[in-house]
Formats: sequence, C-alpha cells, structure tokens
Amino acid sequence: MKIKLAIVAILALVVTSCGGDKKKVEYPVKSKTKTEAAAPAKKVDPMTDKGIGPVTSITLGELDQAMVTEGEQIFKAKCSACHKISKRFIGPGMKGVTERRTPEWIMNMILNPEEMVQKNQIAMDLLKEYNAPMANQSLTEDEARKILEYFRTKN
Repeated sequence: MKIKLAIVAILALVVTSCGGDKKKVEYPVKSKTKTEAAAPAKKVDPMTDKGIGPVTSITLGELDQAMVTEGEQIFKAKCSACHKISKRFIGPGMKGVTERRTPEWIMNMILNPEEMVQKNQIAMDLLKEYNAPMANQSLTEDEARKILEYFRTKN
C-alpha cells in the first residue's frame, strides 16, 4: 500500500510540473512609428551647447590652484568610481573634456544629470554610448566649479 501511494505521489508531481497546456503570455512591444524611427538625432555644436541646469554663464580666468586641489579631491571622492582621467571606464575619460564641452555644459551635467540625459542631445548620445546614466552626487555649484577647475588642468 505504501509503494502504491508513493508511485501515485511521484506521478502526480511529474504531471503537475510539466506545465501542461499553459499558453505562453506575450506582452505587446511598442514599436516606433515611421516618423520616430526615421527622425535623425539633431546635431548640436558641443562648444556652444550650455546644457540644461542652473549654470547659464561662466567666465573663466587664470587657473586657481587652490580650486584645482579641492576639485581633484572632490573628483576622487565622488566621480572616480565611474570616470578616469585618461581612459574610458563606466563613463567617458575626462582628459580634454574642457576642449570638447563648454564650461556651463560640464557643470550642468555634474549638477543636473537626470534632466540632461532626458533633454540634452549630447547627454542623450553619451547615455546611448555608455549605457549608464550619470549618478547625481548632489554636489553644490561651488563643488562643481572646483571639479571644472581641476578638469582645466587635464587637457
């Protein structure tokens, strides 16, 4: 009797684990319309684009070595997990960034990365290329300005 009960239990287990006639559920995928797919990305001059955020104008003067030193410390503490100076990592290398982007764009990307990757074409292109959004480190404008000053030494 115990053997028959064990066999019935095993058969019941096998039958219920096979999945039977369950249909595979497929979720609809939103496809792009022809106009969405065909619309090319708008080309933007990176040396005139100031980005989106609180910084609208910066006047750069002589390098401030005290700001460079503080900017390097902030960069190492807040940015170096994703950015290296001389090479691509999780994010782009920072060497020469001040020759590729405006000071305003750099600071706005540091201060406002969520909105930048949603509304700024250059930031959207970087997100596509690196496949990782920039983390908001909740830096102040003063801290972002010090990082910019540090970047000015890395050309």
